[in-house]
Amino acid sequence: MPEDTEISLIRPPVVNIRAAKPRDLPQLNEMIALLAAHHGDAAAMTPETLERDLFGAHPWIQALVADTGSELIGYAILVPLYRAQEGKRGMDLHHLFVRDGHRGHGIGQHLVNRARDCARALGCGYLSVSAATGNFAAHRFYEQMDFTARPVTGMRFLQALA
Repeated sequence: MPEDTEISLIRPPVVNIRAAKPRDLPQLNEMIALLAAHHGDAAAMTPETLERDLFGAHPWIQALVADTGSELIGYAILVPLYRAQEGKRGMDLHHLFVRDGHRGHGIGQHLVNRARDCARALGCGYLSVSAATGNFAAHRFYEQMDFTARPVTGMRFLQALA
């Protein structure tokens, strides 16, 4: 190699995938807003609501974060599921997000793998995830992560509770 050739090596940051902690609430809330905006939605989430749902008296969700040591660059939110007719516990991978500039480095794969580990540790027999009909990149990603596409059948109804 000629002496005047300069090689620039840019390494992705070392990332720790871990359970969210109370100190993560502001950055986690920010990433939820970024994901909502990506889908054309407005986020109504607040750090206080996240604190209630992650760390309150009756935790409702689990969150995993991708931590570089200086910032959070991704997250996954898990919500319990149940198939009563089969007596099977499951987990819904409700959100999966990696910040711009950090995609394509395997962060999403690591978050999914840790989500699987968490679900198994809780006695779950399956992990479920959904993606918008036209989000073909997400479809390919989940298929590469060994998820099997399943048709959505029937209607889902909602009733607001006062």
